[in-house]
Amino acid sequence: MKLGETRIDAGVVSFALQHRYLDGGAPHTQGAGGRGGNPPTQGVCIQVVGQVGGQETELLRFDCFDDHAHYHYGPENQNERIMLDPIVTGNPIGWTLKQLRIHLPAMLTRAGYEDLANQFDPELVSQKLPEVEATARQMEVEKRDNVTHNRGEPIIEAGNIRFGLEMRTVGPDGGPAIHVLGDVAGQEIELLAFDCFRVNPHYHYGPRYKNERIFIDQTVVPDPLGWALDLFKSGKLPTMLERAGYPTIAAALDEDLVADKVHEVETTLQAMVEAAAK
Repeated sequence: MKLGETRIDAGVVSFALQHRYLDGGAPHTQGAGGRGGNPPTQGVCIQVVGQVGGQETELLRFDCFDDHAHYHYGPENQNERIMLDPIVTGNPIGWTLKQLRIHLPAMLTRAGYEDLANQFDPELVSQKLPEVEATARQMEVEKRDNVTHNRGEPIIEAGNIRFGLEMRTVGPDGGPAIHVLGDVAGQEIELLAFDCFRVNPHYHYGPRYKNERIFIDQTVVPDPLGWALDLFKSGKLPTMLERAGYPTIAAALDEDLVADKVHEVETTLQAMVEAAAK
């Protein structure tokens, strides 16, 4: 994998940092569920780099993602990947820095680089790690990939959430869109978005936060708009809001009211689709 351009040298090893965004991948080009088999997510990548046989080599990699955080021993040789359990490890950047402080020699040895493990200067590494952490924390905030959509018109109120509806056009693609909106710290935020497009339909968890975008395979979901409405009708909205990062809003939903309003959402969108087709 390409090494991060932000570098912090620490003797025989250095730390390369970058922010990675893994899109959900359009089904007809990448396969539903992830680009190259990866689930959609994003976060800071911390790579431990050193010279091996005269070549700059990625020795360890820590993918501190929002979801599916993990790390690799020897990505360029054995590529042993181990997943992190966020309930146990907590924040993946904090966990990674702890391992680099305590276990770096043992981890380098397990990755197949015992010579480098015996050569590196632990005092120098320890001096550099605060800079690594500060850089990673800043990158996590400033490099986050998110999108800001229009809120839609009309707006259908449903208690502590509202549905913004529109017919969107994005280049040669487009179609009906549903924006699930709510108020966070006094500001209206798009919590979920469903772009039921003709060519590449997809949906977003937390467009302004996680922006986890997942494409819909029309071979198995030929009617993306009907599919999205069925999610609301079958009670999936609270769970989806939780996954998007808004558990408080999910817990406060008036599900009976939402169920009543979904019918209005459906009839309004059907009229908008028919009008656009004329």
